[in-house]
Amino acid sequence: MEDKLKALFERVAQGELSSEQAADAFTTELRAADGIVDLGFAQLDIDRSRRTGVSEVIFASGKTTEQLLALIDVCLQREGRVLATRVSEAQAEAVCARFPTVTYNTLGRILRAGAQPNASPGRVAVLTAGTSDQNVGEEAAEVLSYLGHEVDRIFDVGVAGIHRLFHALERIREAHALVVAAGMEGALPSVVAGLVSCPVIAVPTSVGYGASFGGLSALLAMLNACAPGIGVVNIDNGFGAAMLAHRVASARGES
Repeated sequence: MEDKLKALFERVAQGELSSEQAADAFTTELRAADGIVDLGFAQLDIDRSRRTGVSEVIFASGKTTEQLLALIDVCLQREGRVLATRVSEAQAEAVCARFPTVTYNTLGRILRAGAQPNASPGRVAVLTAGTSDQNVGEEAAEVLSYLGHEVDRIFDVGVAGIHRLFHALERIREAHALVVAAGMEGALPSVVAGLVSCPVIAVPTSVGYGASFGGLSALLAMLNACAPGIGVVNIDNGFGAAMLAHRVASARGES
């Protein structure tokens, strides 16, 4: 901070900055020292990694492309990495054109560059009941990969063909935590929890016919699951499931 302040004074003395410009720059540096980058439309929390172990993740839905570009620019400059969720294809096209290191998972709607420093211990398996649930599964898998976990994708193993699940049971039991996404009647997490010893994070999806009420029936089924050891996140919340699995798997992987 002291070096930056001296540099500002020197630029004012040399006529490169006005006193007003120097004051604005000093205010910006003070905010950054407090862990905040003020972009006008957003207060970017650059101290979150120190507090929680995971740097701030950008939720792209509802943001303009220009706002998303500005946020990603700051993240890449200050941390050398970025993760953004719920990114539209139009937003992703603009971001990837500006920042060549950023990659886009179309199905999971995830933009990312780099990863959290230091690979996280713990292996996580991400299961989906059907192919239609894979967008939620991919969101979870991409977030977990960014956080440094070994991720095993086990898709389309729902109860409509329960034998598919049994073929993957050995892989499932090797995981330190499971993310299980299902729509329709939402039965898969309960079935899985009765077969494994690790925690199961259940994700209801909005997949289903009319009486599924956009995932509400799956949510209620998971909350009322008979098998113990299940935690439930919100409908279609692959990101939230991944963050919970990250904390669980990291703790179990270290033990």
